[in-house]
Amino acid sequence: MIRATITALLLSGLALVGPAFSQETEHTATPSGQAVPRFVSLKVDVANGRSGPSSQHPIAWRYLRAGLPMEVIAETPDWRRVRDPEGEVTWMHRSILSGRRSVYTLEETPLHARDSNSSPIEAVAEPGVILSLERCRTGWCRVEAQGFRGWVRPHTLWGVYPQELDSETGPDGDGNPALSPSVAHDTALP
Repeated sequence: MIRATITALLLSGLALVGPAFSQETEHTATPSGQAVPRFVSLKVDVANGRSGPSSQHPIAWRYLRAGLPMEVIAETPDWRRVRDPEGEVTWMHRSILSGRRSVYTLEETPLHARDSNSSPIEAVAEPGVILSLERCRTGWCRVEAQGFRGWVRPHTLWGVYPQELDSETGPDGDGNPALSPSVAHDTALP
């Protein structure tokens, strides 16, 4: 069996300290009409995380990885309060966030051919790799990166809520709005 390793540049200064996410998604009225909290990703290669919800607030963090998953924890009409995989919280303008879902690997993560531990391993993602999230179901998530596609166990990922694992539908189904690619740009209030 050929074992491929997916490599990625780690964001300088971004050391993972553990997953920080809410276990429950609140369905309240928000400026975007989307649930808070929810996961999104960075749309651009260079994104500024600010200390408050305006371009006049100082830059707290500069992110250098398009696709990096972020968790929206609050919003205003134009700004989203987000948490990164390290747990840092900043404000970002909604125009630099995408509803496209991705996940961040917390540890070495094998990509299986099928949603079974006994299926062949197609590739192995090192810690800190960003994978595109296709869908999750019954303890497995289907992901893709650099031409490799496979099923992974979600405990190795940051960017998936536990309740998403019970759904049989993903971006192309009706049952899981959190995995819908049509999620609007996000922002929130503290």
